[in-house]
Amino acid sequence: MAAATRTLYFENSHGRIWEEPAGYVRLEYKAGPRETVQFRALLTHAAQAMSRHRWNGMLVDQRNMAPFSTTEQDWMTSKWLPRAVNEHGYRRGAVLVAHNVFARLAMNQFVMASRGLSHTYRTFEDEAEALAWLTGPGA
Repeated sequence: MAAATRTLYFENSHGRIWEEPAGYVRLEYKAGPRETVQFRALLTHAAQAMSRHRWNGMLVDQRNMAPFSTTEQDWMTSKWLPRAVNEHGYRRGAVLVAHNVFARLAMNQFVMASRGLSHTYRTFEDEAEALAWLTGPGA
């Protein structure tokens, strides 16, 4: 029997969304500056991919990502994440941290601002550790 392979769900100039056979969504950010409409489309499609399969977890690969802008952080905190949690079932985010220190700081601010939701983010340097947490007990 052939091993299951991941499927590309969505791609634009800011990133890719994969449906992983182990039962989670993978969001890969591309390097460089972002444009608002494309950024929002990427995250909206990520939430929709989780709903499609009734998955609750996402591996967020920020290693090549530029820092979030204040506008992006505000939208993610006030609009996107509450909707992803409440309407799409998002519960666990394993984040592969950015190489850019300012992108790391922006992600930390986002995590702190979203602590009131029934959602957990954990950050990782190592992808194997991130996947073990995302797909392990409690997933």
